[in-house]
Amino acid sequence: MSIVAIIQSMLAPGIMISACGLLLLGMNNKYSIVVNRIRLLDDEKRKLKSVTGAPQQNPTSEGRLMSITMQLEKFAYRVKLVRNAVLSYSLAVAFFIISSLLIGLNFAITGANIFIIVVILFLTGMLSVLIGVIFAAMEVIKGYEIVRIETQE
Repeated sequence: MSIVAIIQSMLAPGIMISACGLLLLGMNNKYSIVVNRIRLLDDEKRKLKSVTGAPQQNPTSEGRLMSITMQLEKFAYRVKLVRNAVLSYSLAVAFFIISSLLIGLNFAITGANIFIIVVILFLTGMLSVLIGVIFAAMEVIKGYEIVRIETQE
């Protein structure tokens, strides 16, 4: 088999590595945004608690404090979904890299027939991508719930 055929065989996992890289880039950006929002809300919560501890409690501050507490709970769950999506995409990249390496190894070592292992690893990588997409979709739904809490104030 020619070197061109070997490279062509290794191309499919390589394309999936690039695709997962783009998904990871987006999820890492989202992770940073969610963590930053958690920090901002937590800071606002601390400031409100110091104000509401005063003798004249402000009903507006108390309502905002309850809203922040609900949002923080949902953000904590949301950050776990983002983490799970990132983990799934990272595992997919690992499976695609291993399958690509095994394709090259299969051609390098004569007599080795490991295509079934390559197919299983590639399909496992695709399953990991699917799981990551499911976690990302769940995170979008959770993000919408948080926006609804914020706008109901």
